[in-house]
Amino acid sequence: MSGRYPGREAIARKGRLGAHRWLILRRLSQTVFLGLFLLGPWAGIWWVKGNLAGSMTLDLLPLTDPLVLLQGLVAGHWPEMTALVGAALVVAAYLLVGGRAYCSWVCPVNPVTDAAHWLHVRLGLPKGWQPKASTRLWLLGTVLAVSALTGTTAWELVNPVTMLQRGIAFGMGAGWTLIGAVFLFDLLVARRGWCGRLCPVGAFYGLLGRTSLVRVSATRRADCDDCMDCFAVCPEMAVITPALRGQTADTPIILSGDCTNCGRCIDVCDRDVFRFTHRFDTRPAPGRDAAPPSPAGRDRAA
Repeated sequence: MSGRYPGREAIARKGRLGAHRWLILRRLSQTVFLGLFLLGPWAGIWWVKGNLAGSMTLDLLPLTDPLVLLQGLVAGHWPEMTALVGAALVVAAYLLVGGRAYCSWVCPVNPVTDAAHWLHVRLGLPKGWQPKASTRLWLLGTVLAVSALTGTTAWELVNPVTMLQRGIAFGMGAGWTLIGAVFLFDLLVARRGWCGRLCPVGAFYGLLGRTSLVRVSATRRADCDDCMDCFAVCPEMAVITPALRGQTADTPIILSGDCTNCGRCIDVCDRDVFRFTHRFDTRPAPGRDAAPPSPAGRDRAA
């Protein structure tokens, strides 16, 4: 983008709070999830035991990262029934709300990469090297292959999510090196490169979320004025085009599994083009008072 703050018109119309509603809710969600795990080591309140790889809530509710379970299976380790139940519950939840909702609503590394992107834009740095979108799928396959060959849950040895969570609870130590590397990679090497191009966890949840129920829809795409703010803030901007630029007969639903359901496109759109809905709500709404495309709109893109 050209230095213009995306969402400026939305702030003017909705107010600063309204134009950041979903962002604020995401930060609250990430804080709550992380805070529940920190209550034990910090305050001795063990409502939740474990970490995001596997946990037990109130000694009743097991939750297991299905990617961790899959690594264990290919490594030749048959899990306990609680782990199987926990993974089934997580899979069911993300089939409902969208697989990569994990990335934007739960993952504690997301604020790190968001901060790197914010600074990248403010400094006006070039887009940089962009790995192919399929790279994270290859890395996911590599993780499973290494787990099978070594008999370990290989990714957990270097997973930034696990290291960050453990580090906040017990002290980062050398973990800061890895988290700092993720930040610098997104800042200086590849804009939104870690979550969007490399992270195998995001790749796994993207595959899981292809059939999920909750979706973002460009329901009022006829009202779009080509300001390009949604593209500027979207961590996976390629997912917007088919829904927003489609023909009348095409679905306005963003169906890509790469969509993180972060809601930022909803926040920054002053014309309320986007909203959360379900995957079967496929009819675009008629335009209300669509303005002609802004002459400078295309220049605002990231």
